[in-house]
Amino acid sequence: MELDNRKKRILQAIVNEYIDTVEPVSSGSLIQKYELDCSSATVRNEMANLEKAGFLEKTHTSSGRIPSSKGYRFYVDKLLSEKNLSLNEIKYINSTLQNRVDEMEELTKIATNTISEITHYTTVSIEPDAAKQKIQEIKFVLIGARMLMAIILTENGTIKETIIKFDSDITEEQVETLNTTFNNKLKGQYLSLIDMPLEQYIMNEMSYRVDVIKPIVEQINKVLNDESKFYLKGANQALDNPEFGSRDLAKRFLGLLDRKDFISEILGEDDFNVYIGSEEDGLKDLSIVTFRNKVNGKDLGTIGIIGPTRMDYSKVISVLKYINKELNKDLSLGLEEGSDKRDGP
Repeated sequence: MELDNRKKRILQAIVNEYIDTVEPVSSGSLIQKYELDCSSATVRNEMANLEKAGFLEKTHTSSGRIPSSKGYRFYVDKLLSEKNLSLNEIKYINSTLQNRVDEMEELTKIATNTISEITHYTTVSIEPDAAKQKIQEIKFVLIGARMLMAIILTENGTIKETIIKFDSDITEEQVETLNTTFNNKLKGQYLSLIDMPLEQYIMNEMSYRVDVIKPIVEQINKVLNDESKFYLKGANQALDNPEFGSRDLAKRFLGLLDRKDFISEILGEDDFNVYIGSEEDGLKDLSIVTFRNKVNGKDLGTIGIIGPTRMDYSKVISVLKYINKELNKDLSLGLEEGSDKRDGP
């Protein structure tokens, strides 16, 4: 069904009113609050048409109507306008982002925390897919006779560190050879290569036994696939929304947060997307807004905001875009300075 301008204005008003009040919307409330330039009878008729077309739903407790998943979808795709953030919100965001960090992945955690505080929804983030990151450098540092630290720096600025223990002594000469060999083989290659049995082709150029190379590869694999790449903030804040007074919805929401694989899959699909309610299996009465966080052209991972379908989409998207803009404007220089410090004089 094609919506004419009047139906669009009425649907937009209903969604905005329901987001603000959490109450089914009647024609009378729309006439009083929104300049619709039509009679109450006309509004009632148009609301009935929108319900018939699947954009609205009528609750059994009231003659008012609420948006359906289809209605929210049309609103997000066609009617949504970004909100101006308040001065206090802008000050809070800017003060939070003043923190300079040495590691790129910390930026996404800072952004995740800030978004949750401003929107009062649950916010999750995941690091970029390791398979899509290229290795800039691998460095091994001897920290004990039988203990080695491996540091992996990607072109995105992500740093991974892990400790490797051995059953026999490792010499500084062996460490130097490891640094040269691993960098010659892996520099500029995708991290996914570490899933290969590296010892097979590294052993061809080194005189080391497999019991030296194999634990290195195994430990690097472990740290790259660690679940710490999944970060969550504000689970309790989301439960303050009145919808979660329903034990059933609250239970499904908390169950969703436990499904890290499901959330990670959704967050990894697109640069920006809005998943609404019943459009996606497992999201009944819930929505997720996803946004790929890029700073200075570097992919820092994806942020997802989870809340009820009555989410303030306009506010969420405005906050996401503002934070991303500020990160690009203010932090890219700080990151470059931090990188210079790591590189030494």
